[in-house]
Amino acid sequence: MPNARTTNGVRLEFAADSLVQSNLSGATFTGDWLWVAGDEACGVDRLRRLEPVGGEVLRFGDVHDFPLADLLSLPGGPEDEADLEGMAVADGFLWVVGSHGLKRKNAKPDRGHADNARRLAKVALDSNRRLLACLPIEPDAQGAPCLVRRAQDGRKALRLKGDATANLLTRALADDPHFGPYMAIPGKDNGFDIEGLAVDGRRLLLGLRGPVLRGWSALLEIEVETRVDDLRLVPLDDNGTLIRKHFLQLDGLGVRDLHFSGDDLFILAGPTMVLNGDIRVFKWPAARPALAANREPARFEEALTESVPLPHGRGVNRAEAICQLPPSLSGGKAQWLVLYDAPGADRKDGGHAVFGDLLRRE
Repeated sequence: MPNARTTNGVRLEFAADSLVQSNLSGATFTGDWLWVAGDEACGVDRLRRLEPVGGEVLRFGDVHDFPLADLLSLPGGPEDEADLEGMAVADGFLWVVGSHGLKRKNAKPDRGHADNARRLAKVALDSNRRLLACLPIEPDAQGAPCLVRRAQDGRKALRLKGDATANLLTRALADDPHFGPYMAIPGKDNGFDIEGLAVDGRRLLLGLRGPVLRGWSALLEIEVETRVDDLRLVPLDDNGTLIRKHFLQLDGLGVRDLHFSGDDLFILAGPTMVLNGDIRVFKWPAARPALAANREPARFEEALTESVPLPHGRGVNRAEAICQLPPSLSGGKAQWLVLYDAPGADRKDGGHAVFGDLLRRE
């Protein structure tokens, strides 16, 4: 469990026209290459390891963007944001998930009271938010990992079957006694909001930022399989259970990201609504075998341990992504990268470079 933090230990350099650096929401590694996503874009960025130029421990740049519209048939338009919130690499695929939630327009300081009241009443769905997909990773001629629509070995980019309004997951949750009532509530209002993804084979864990129910946060466990040109939900047991629910005691915080480290599951947690509050890392020890052995459709987990707390500011420096460094980058010692949405001035260098933190054991 990490107990120390190196502030601004990792430097990320983006292109001049990139917007991702200000809304980082997901991260994962393949070797020395870092993949990141932002919640206001509709693509995935790949960064290459570079030599440090200052006091940072690691530096990544030479960014390459992979638009999702080049890889998948999207439920919404190619320019509509996907609100990507979770990423994971498993078995040669990069998995991504959108928030799946509704959004509410915000009041603006330059608008009148009546106009802002109308804005605050408007709730909408960006169809690409209801995206759960696996994207094949294949090296190019120079050996750099790339995302492709179809790999040479036959692997294909696939998304969970659905249309512009719903997919198999949201349909399965529509009548759920815990989460069904929240499907019509915007994510920022403690409505349904996926913000974490962890993958174990074809079993997926989806971490919910909201809703938090009487202080209990939730993970949704599903299993998917390939059916020709899309992904389908398959039962988790002989009773036909499509979704298992794992309620976690995170002191009232919602899930912001998930990451398997061996058998343990690391959970980045923060406020579920638009609040400036605690952001912490929790560990569910031996989560992987516990999940494999579980047959309950809903279970409660309190045996979590807490790591070093993470900093946050007023409207800035919100930790949104956590992933473990591969051994080639960590020197053989366990280290984790944490990236921040809305980085403050203390996490910026010019207009296109931002900094993340390193967590480590001491």
